[in-house]
Amino acid sequence: MGDTTLWVFGYGSLIWQPGFAHAERLPALLDGWHRSFCMHSVHYRGTVEAPGLVLALDAADGAACAGVAFGIAEPEADSVIEYLRERELVASAYVERMLPLSLADGREVEAVTYVIDRDHPLYAGALDLEDQAAIIARAEGNRGCNADYLFNTAAHLAELGFADPDLEHLAARVRAIRASGPGPL
Repeated sequence: MGDTTLWVFGYGSLIWQPGFAHAERLPALLDGWHRSFCMHSVHYRGTVEAPGLVLALDAADGAACAGVAFGIAEPEADSVIEYLRERELVASAYVERMLPLSLADGREVEAVTYVIDRDHPLYAGALDLEDQAAIIARAEGNRGCNADYLFNTAAHLAELGFADPDLEHLAARVRAIRASGPGPL
C-alpha cells in the first residue's frame, strides 16, 4: 500500500478492462456524480453515422457513484496517465479531473477521474432510458457491440455488489430489443 502514488477511478469499462498494472484495487465511492450513458460514442461503440452510447460521470446534487479505485505505483504512474489519456480523451468529450474518493478500507484519496463535458457536442444527457436502450441495442464500433459494453459493465457491477438500477433496467431492455430481431436505430 505504501508505494501507491496515483489513484484512478473506474466506473465503466475501466472496472473490467483497466489495461494497466496496478498495486491496489478497491471498491470506492465518488460523491456528487452519477454513472450515465450520457456520451455518444463515434469511435469505440458506434460510428459517426450511427453513434453508440458510453458511460460518463455526470454531476448531480446528492448523487454518488460506486466504482473501483486503482492504486498505481510510482514507476508506472506516468505510463498509466499516458495510456489513460490516449484511451479516454480520444473524442475530447471527457474532462480529466482529480476528485476525492472514499475507499472501502476507509481511506480518502484524490483520483484521476474522467467526467463528461456537458458543453461537448457528444453530450447526450437528455436521452431517457428507452432512447438509450434503442441506441445501445443496435450500435457497434471499432471496439465491438455497444450492448456488450453495457452487459459487461452491468455484470461486473453486480459481481462487486454495486446496485445500479438504471444499468440493470437498460440491460434488460437491450436484451429484449435484441431478441426481437434486427432493426434500425
